[in-house]
Amino acid sequence: MSVPLLDLKAQWAQIGDEVMAAMQPTLDTAGYILGPPVKQLEEEIAAYCSSEHAVGCASGSDALILALLALGVGPGDEVILPSFTFFATTGAVSRIGATPLFADNDPRNFNILPGEIARLATPRTKACIPVHLFGQACDMDTIMAECRVRGIAVIEDAAQSIGAQYKGRRIGDTGGDIVTLSFYPTKNLGCMGDGGMCVTGDAALAERMRILRNHGMQPKYHHPYIGMNSRLDSLQAAALNVKMKYLEGWHEARRQNAADYDAKLAGVAGVTIPYIEPQCQSIYNQYTIRVAGGKRNALAAGFRERGIGFEIYYPVPCHLQECYSSLGMKPGSLPHSEACAKDVISLPIYPELSSAQRDEVVAAIKEILAA
Repeated sequence: MSVPLLDLKAQWAQIGDEVMAAMQPTLDTAGYILGPPVKQLEEEIAAYCSSEHAVGCASGSDALILALLALGVGPGDEVILPSFTFFATTGAVSRIGATPLFADNDPRNFNILPGEIARLATPRTKACIPVHLFGQACDMDTIMAECRVRGIAVIEDAAQSIGAQYKGRRIGDTGGDIVTLSFYPTKNLGCMGDGGMCVTGDAALAERMRILRNHGMQPKYHHPYIGMNSRLDSLQAAALNVKMKYLEGWHEARRQNAADYDAKLAGVAGVTIPYIEPQCQSIYNQYTIRVAGGKRNALAAGFRERGIGFEIYYPVPCHLQECYSSLGMKPGSLPHSEACAKDVISLPIYPELSSAQRDEVVAAIKEILAA
């Protein structure tokens, strides 16, 4: 039995008609950019995240750039961020001319080690970007304490973690100055292309980001800032407004799938199942295991032979990417990040995944690792 890593067609079969109906008013009025569906989505996301403001934009990557620009981060400034993450996080820092300071991650939960902030911070450090990786929140209380005492702004990268909870609070109500979201189709709340959003409790930051996303223009043809073209289109927002009604149910289905994997993989030699901190509730955008003994690549090869979908996030940590060779970081600089890059593999976890499909994945893992 083949098992895809993600099956968006199964989701579309359930809600496709509803999404098309929601898009029709935009098609009828041709209000394609920043129309009423965008305002509705911004209000719903802000309320969902227990925050005051949400600003839609063209992608999760752009959301990071908008957040950095709104906070005044630029050339000469430093930004602390994890190395074991998707490149968009560090790419945004470099795009606005700042310097990334790469932090190691916790080997149990994969998120940034808060103690790295004190190790890395200098007088030039202006911001920190903790990434809520794979659907689990970072230790935000500790991160906020470390940053506030040093006057460091905090941008929470929640591209993979909308709806994840930390100490009973959803991300967005967790202390950061700005939270960034991605609506890339693979996310728990994914649109039909690219889309993103910035969430903040600060009205001035929200207004600045609204201006920055539209070429820095306010009023028309007047430019208080050098901005960018990063506007969320109305068709994407209309689709996301429909999906918002299903989001919590999809989160719960992923958690149930994860619990099933946990039970069936517990005790399998060489496999470490995801560790969820007691104060956290994950949304399992990914179900990521560690495979010991250098057998991760063998497991990946076995999955390919059997038609089982998987992904390896992230085989080369950011600090070892060729484009950052000038920073002088060598293998061994961040041991936890480098070990995770060699060990991790993510399994199918999408809400529509059947029990039979999960059993197929588990059986394959046991068979391949026993060989």
